[in-house]
Amino acid sequence: MSDLSDSLAQFWRLIPYWDGPGHIQMTMDDWLLRQFVQGLGKPTLRFYGWQPAAISLGYFQKSYPEHWPTLTWEDQLLSIVRRPSGGRAVLHQGSLTYAVICDQGQGKRWQAYERICQFLIAGWQQLGIPLQYGTAQRGYIHNASCFNTATAADLVALDGSKLIGSAQRQCGHAILQHGSMVLNSDHLLFEQVFQQLAPWKKTLSDRLGEISLPEILTVLTEKACQCFDINLITQPLTPEEWQSIYQHQNCLELPPSKSSYL
Repeated sequence: MSDLSDSLAQFWRLIPYWDGPGHIQMTMDDWLLRQFVQGLGKPTLRFYGWQPAAISLGYFQKSYPEHWPTLTWEDQLLSIVRRPSGGRAVLHQGSLTYAVICDQGQGKRWQAYERICQFLIAGWQQLGIPLQYGTAQRGYIHNASCFNTATAADLVALDGSKLIGSAQRQCGHAILQHGSMVLNSDHLLFEQVFQQLAPWKKTLSDRLGEISLPEILTVLTEKACQCFDINLITQPLTPEEWQSIYQHQNCLELPPSKSSYL
């Protein structure tokens, strides 16, 4: 099987940035993965935001705290959604999310993480923020928050702040990798959700200064083309694709809430 840079074809699909509800964003990622597995879709890159703010649970998480459904941000309840990928819970507020759907390539899972994360490292380096891989720590699976541990799949700043967390789903020859970047995230909300200190001293925006989201997306997209050796073709979702995605919505069911959870 070919390496990531040679996977399937030179031309990947770029879906334009979209702010939308978490359950639609997660359904879209799952739908795009299934389309690719069935040979009906191209390798795809997309960036997106979350509106309203949300908490996503890893695919295998069994429950979540009882207080989460009562939490609010800007007078709106935080939505709770299921991700199609593994890992622990992630707060999506003031964050930028990426998703890559492509051929799995050769090697072990951590090698796939490294191949895909290279475009993030290169992009943020150009923007002035050096990042490096985290180091796996004992007890990761017992931590409520994905962002309070930094594994080899995650990217941290030189001061140790975890700024990008990634997760995967493998399905046949295909892989979905997506991750959350701490762009303008509120540390007080994070601490309210997880009852832990936020694992970053400064967000990406704090470190960037006056750089707009379109400028960030341009750099990351250019680095994806270089790192994957691909051409990206911008293709918004068609009305027929939107209809199929909405019909696919119930594929990611939530577990029950509990006072404590595994």
